[in-house]
Amino acid sequence: MKFGISTFVTDEGIRPDVLGRALEERGFDSLFLAEHSHIPVSRTSPYPGGGDLPHIYYRTLDPFLALTAAASATENLILGTGIALLPQRDLIHTAKEVATLDYLSGGRVAFGVGVGWNREEMANHGTDPTKRGAQINEQLAALKEIWTHDEAEFHGQHVDFDPIYSWPKPVQKPHPPIYIGGESPAALDRLVEFGDAWLPRAHTSAAELGRVRGVLADRGRPDITFTVFGAGRGAEELDGYVEAGVERAAIILSTLDESATFAKLDQIAAAIERYR
Repeated sequence: MKFGISTFVTDEGIRPDVLGRALEERGFDSLFLAEHSHIPVSRTSPYPGGGDLPHIYYRTLDPFLALTAAASATENLILGTGIALLPQRDLIHTAKEVATLDYLSGGRVAFGVGVGWNREEMANHGTDPTKRGAQINEQLAALKEIWTHDEAEFHGQHVDFDPIYSWPKPVQKPHPPIYIGGESPAALDRLVEFGDAWLPRAHTSAAELGRVRGVLADRGRPDITFTVFGAGRGAEELDGYVEAGVERAAIILSTLDESATFAKLDQIAAAIERYR
């Protein structure tokens, strides 16, 4: 099983270029960054983790710019979004950003996407929260058109554009792998239709991972790999992932300053050494 790091990069913690270099030096294969464009002052959407919204949510850097900085300081580190909130994003700009990062990094992007939970944040982008599932499905289909055709067009209910040119094209062919976040039946349907990998969260049990593996095989997608986002480093949890055939555990990393981050990474590396 491979090991990466999932975290929030903010303006109050370690810089993404320094973090990327530290990860590569310690043998981690990937960095997955969360995204929130903003946090509305007035919010009724409950935080999925329970309790108050953690401070880091208010301070996140743009993931694509942060990952570009990490790319410039590394050679092999996989650059992941965990997750990009696609229904809140302009589709054509996002196609350009992902392709540009893949081009500049030499083909190292893992494009993690999901529908999000903060309804007020979505509404500020003009997104109807009740239609975000249907919208992201069309967006994913349209992204593939843009990335794989010189003249791309798409006509749907939520995404609609006449033929366009858009370069660069991604280095990875046919496009960067799409990691689908979420554990709901709708998310699993999306995974079957559009995904290359599944990005479940750490609360997903080993038994559920195994169940989904069987469902995907029954639906003709045994090729889909699993990366657990926000994984812990306890032996019981990691043993379960190994048994479930998880390709990668993206261990959760607190947002800290440089020296504290280095110390934490050393602790994580020691905890996972027996799995390498």
